[in-house]
Amino acid sequence: MAKQTVPPLPLPKNWTQKVRSAAVHAIALARLALTTALGQANSADPGSVRIARLTDEFLLIKEEMRIKDGRMAGIHAQRRPDYLPFERLAILQLRAARGWSQSQTAERMLITPATVAAWTGRLDEEGPTALVQMREPVNRFPDFVVYLVRRLKTLSPTMGKVRIAQFLARAGLHLGSTTVARMLAAPTRPRPTKPDMHHRAVRSTRPNQIWNVDLTFVPTAAGFWVPWLPWALPQRWPFCWWVGVIVDHFSRRIMGVAVFTQNPTSVAVRQMLGRAIRNAGCAPSHLITDQGTQFTDEGFRRWCKRRGIRQRFGAVQKCVSISVIERLMRTMKSEALRRILVPLDRRAFRREVGLFVEWYNGHRPHSTLQAATPDEIYSERRPGSRAPRFEPRRGWPRGSPCAGPPAWVRGRCGQRIALDVTHLADRRHPPIIELKLAA
Repeated sequence: MAKQTVPPLPLPKNWTQKVRSAAVHAIALARLALTTALGQANSADPGSVRIARLTDEFLLIKEEMRIKDGRMAGIHAQRRPDYLPFERLAILQLRAARGWSQSQTAERMLITPATVAAWTGRLDEEGPTALVQMREPVNRFPDFVVYLVRRLKTLSPTMGKVRIAQFLARAGLHLGSTTVARMLAAPTRPRPTKPDMHHRAVRSTRPNQIWNVDLTFVPTAAGFWVPWLPWALPQRWPFCWWVGVIVDHFSRRIMGVAVFTQNPTSVAVRQMLGRAIRNAGCAPSHLITDQGTQFTDEGFRRWCKRRGIRQRFGAVQKCVSISVIERLMRTMKSEALRRILVPLDRRAFRREVGLFVEWYNGHRPHSTLQAATPDEIYSERRPGSRAPRFEPRRGWPRGSPCAGPPAWVRGRCGQRIALDVTHLADRRHPPIIELKLAA
């Protein structure tokens, strides 16, 4: 990576004269200096830099847990809130995963060893008064289906009820979104109403007809906040990355991405679009953008005109006009980039973004596409959610309809199935979900 320059930061006035404020400001300054140094050292030895960042993150999490545990330890043991039955099961599962003894488990969870022994001895109790339970009893589906849904929510916390139902539909188990919500005991939220659009909208009827383009920034582990005015750092590397994304409106497929160290110019955006057009083999008929300076530039308008592209702008203060790409930006941040330590090295960050694009296009179902993936719609392939499905209910009539999308029953009814969750490139955030017959 080429040498980066960071603009000077405005420091607070007379901060060294106040002890408590000076302590907080000094820690913030040390974090900024460390972030800048790590960013410049990435090109020399990225492995050691990553180890240093992980060690720093571990120590900060340890300090956070120490503060929280100290607050609970200050309460008398008999006045502390009791763990719920499903929380007791989670503690025993964590104990098994970590290999803790009874005393170690009691010390970590602020309970007594006798309590841990009692939970372990009564682990197999049945009935509503059991000391250790799963979160909720099943209603109509077998217990293992409820466990599969909740296990999937535990492995991918950012997935909602619709997304879980779509992933399972692609794997062969069809559940309604309301059924998933009942299994997760999550309250339903009202559907937002769409605002009225008084201008003529452009509608897509085929791939590569309408593309959406937008820019966003992704904070690194350093973040933006500092404890003095103006409370924010410059929106550029090493404090954040700028990401440009191109989306096909019809299939919701990501056609191209680019990573920038600072707010890109109109020329850089045109180069990103040019690469996407070459990869797709054709240019879109319409290009929908916001009214950023990169897209209102006269050079950008001439560039679109030479390629026969009609440029359209999203309506001001109406996110529905560019809702497709805005929702994609939210998905990229919440389901991928906010679940990792955003790297300071440009090649490493490009790899993380590339893995998200591969997972989003090929494995993540889309609500608008009825649980199909963008690649399936773009390539006109049969969606995986339309394949024959599993039916775990023994008495279910084979010809009866199921939760959408409709599909035939695979094999016989009443089969036991197991959840198989893999992750792309050994990452923990992009799940690839399959269902298999249980042994």
